Amino acid sequence: MDYLDKKKKELRPEDFPKLKELAQTKSWWDSIDQLDLIIGEITFHYPETKQVMLDWSKDQDFWLRRIAIDHQLMRKEKTDMDLLEKVILNNLGQSEFFINKAIGWSLRNYSKVNPDWVGAFIDHYRDQLSPLSIREGSKYLPS
Repeated sequence: MDYLDKKKKELRPEDFPKLKELAQTKSWWDSIDQLDLIIGEITFHYPETKQVMLDWSKDQDFWLRRIAIDHQLMRKEKTDMDLLEKVILNNLGQSEFFINKAIGWSLRNYSKVNPDWVGAFIDHYRDQLSPLSIREGSKYLPS
């Protein structure tokens, strides 16, 4: 993962199949969380790969769904709000801890630059978000 992280600016959309294979064979939160940012770098530079993230956000493999949810972490004001919303909506009502935590982290991270949008999102989908997602996503929102 450290090697891939150092080379992430050299990765291209054609690397997605190998990265997907890596995500599905070496799956644990620490490796997946590093892949979030590596895959996010590709998606940021190659917008045509957004469809891959939408597809992964609906995959039966929850680790791929977690990558889709968190791949924009650290993008701040460059976050694709529409994509973020779609990948989260594709994962509402989940009981999987790692999915609900990812939703919360993505919302919390984005709330640092767009608290109004995150607050409105949480209010609108409160009944479908897990308490964990709400707690994490609301962490930096004004009370």
